[in-house]
Amino acid sequence: MEAVRQGRQFISSGLSVHDFTPTNEISRAHEVEFYSDDEAFVVGFADRIEAALVAGNALIVVATESHRKSLLAKLQEQGVNINAAIEQGRYLALDVDDTLSTFMGDELPDPVRFFRVVDDLIAAAARSTSGEKSRITICGECASILWAQGNADAAIQLEQFCNQLTKRYEIDILCGFSMSSFYCDEDKQVFQKICSAR
Repeated sequence: MEAVRQGRQFISSGLSVHDFTPTNEISRAHEVEFYSDDEAFVVGFADRIEAALVAGNALIVVATESHRKSLLAKLQEQGVNINAAIEQGRYLALDVDDTLSTFMGDELPDPVRFFRVVDDLIAAAARSTSGEKSRITICGECASILWAQGNADAAIQLEQFCNQLTKRYEIDILCGFSMSSFYCDEDKQVFQKICSAR
């Protein structure tokens, strides 16, 4: 937490960092990154999105409107032909609140609805890729939004669902969390649970 408070990006030492170097082994990655502010979030996600597009992957991005706009601007600034990726169907950007509304129950995500929604999204994204090594990358902040709304149980369950997705599919998942409120003891416990949910 101290690294993030100082403006540095933090990745838990217990999490594997995905390498986009081609390999003969099938890798599945579910990473959780904690960001100190919106700028760090956008830089981290933009770098991951660019690497995935260069690798020929399809992207599903689930983020707030402001983050989606900032990501587009950052990707264009980095020279990524994001408009071509959108036209090809390789970059699908979804609103986080709209997406959550498709699978949330009263307080917790409904597993049947969650997997149906995500299965459909993955199938659509897969149709946009070509090549044997193409895969799907999902970058999102659904769990972070739930946590910010005070629904830590739902955030932790969503992280567990993401783990299950990596067992079903050859995909990479990046979940971004804002560290802006991880200050009290209860927040530290949530932080530990999110890391251990991996």
